[in-house]
Amino acid sequence: MSAVSSLGIGSNLDLTTLLANIKSGEQVPLVALQKQQTSYTAKLTAYGQLSSALSALQTAAEALAKPALFAGVKASSSATDVLTATATSSATSGVYAVNVTQLSQAQSLATIGVASTAAAIGGGKVTIEFGTICTAPPDPVTGVYTLATPDPINGTYSGATFTADSTRTHSITIGSGSSLADIRDAINGDASLGVTASIVSDGSSTPNRLVLTSKQAGETSSMRISVTDQAAVAADPGPPEVLPVDAVLADTALVNLLTNNPESLVLTDQLQQTVIAQNTKLTVNGVPITSATNTVAGSVQDVTMTVTKAGSSTLTVQNDTGSVQSAITTFVSAYNSLQSIASKLTAFDAANRSGAILLGDSVLRNIQVGIRSTLTGAQADDDSGLTMLSQIGVSFQKDGTLAVESTKLTVTLGSKLSGVASLFSGSAGVGSARVGGYGTQLAALITGYTETDGTLSSATKGINSSLDMLSKRYTAATERIDATVARYKAQFTQLDLMMSRMTATSTYLTQQFDALNNTSKN
Repeated sequence: MSAVSSLGIGSNLDLTTLLANIKSGEQVPLVALQKQQTSYTAKLTAYGQLSSALSALQTAAEALAKPALFAGVKASSSATDVLTATATSSATSGVYAVNVTQLSQAQSLATIGVASTAAAIGGGKVTIEFGTICTAPPDPVTGVYTLATPDPINGTYSGATFTADSTRTHSITIGSGSSLADIRDAINGDASLGVTASIVSDGSSTPNRLVLTSKQAGETSSMRISVTDQAAVAADPGPPEVLPVDAVLADTALVNLLTNNPESLVLTDQLQQTVIAQNTKLTVNGVPITSATNTVAGSVQDVTMTVTKAGSSTLTVQNDTGSVQSAITTFVSAYNSLQSIASKLTAFDAANRSGAILLGDSVLRNIQVGIRSTLTGAQADDDSGLTMLSQIGVSFQKDGTLAVESTKLTVTLGSKLSGVASLFSGSAGVGSARVGGYGTQLAALITGYTETDGTLSSATKGINSSLDMLSKRYTAATERIDATVARYKAQFTQLDLMMSRMTATSTYLTQQFDALNNTSKN
């Protein structure tokens, strides 16, 4: 006899439904476990939101705990198109009248034009010196010199003296037969020269001109260029101006192309000065200031100015109270955000008579009480008279949030910045006697809540442990239910088989009795 293929077929009973009902009954305890898991998971999520809000508040408190925040100094310009400025924390407050009359620039020299950039010109040793072009040597005592004025047409000087900086003299060897493009590439390939080379076209019949520009701006970066013929270098490595006549004739083109001597009384040099080397010039409260670059540092102590054009501006150096006010506003916003999250997590719905997940939670309540207590406690007086938040325009509202009275805070920061610093960073006292302010105290308090063994961390660990335990109980219960259902299913299967056999036997016997009865009647 074949096995029963489906429950109830053999017994003609609804064993499948009966087995499903048994399984449902056995699973009732799982529902309670699932509810517990859902509750713990929701609480864990709520603690995560609380932790994030506390972290934001701690960051804001730590910013206020740093004395450097209150030592910041800001430099501002009334005409930012003329100059901008930055100041270090040691800069002294003040207002300065600045008048920029000249911007620094780097010297540029241009060669005469040649027809082709690829045609051979020559080779040799090119030496570039940097220095100052003046009408006479600098005063030996004061070091002051008078700058020479170039010819407005050809850019050359007459009767000038070139004072070289010996530390900035460099040379390069140009190969024989080099073209204008080769010379450009050789100069640009040697960074030590302190010069950039480019080729520009002036549109004439011989348009290609080599332009040499100093990499440094300022009066002390004018160039003097001398050329020693390559053959002469090999024959006589002496001063570049001493050349054998036959060697000079061999590569005269390169000598004439690049030689530039500001001291020359005869205008024979082929390099034309197209941009004069000059310093930035300005006055600060009428005092003349010069700088080799457009970045002027130290003319106002601990202030760096960057000038961009000629003009006048008022430079104001003052304490950076704006950054402090922004930090206090950020702190208040972070505290109010924490309060908002706490209110949602502890809300009570009267209509549905149900509470939020952390309603009555002791962990959240203790955190709120601790923070509120810290912020309402008085701080040490640094003789400014400021010991409470309300005195600077930060006060508690009826709903437990903080509000900022901006006008009062601005005035207080302007008149008692050191007192505000003491209130938050604990600047009152000296050394180990320094007392921590609101920022310091609150940052430490939150660390106590969130560190490994802190109140919130411990509560979170407890929930995770409970979830782990519930998971194990759920797994064990599921396995027990599966075993029970399997046992009932096996028993029902046996019942089907037995009832199926009994039905078959009954049918057989009935058939036999009917056959006997029919035989007797005949």
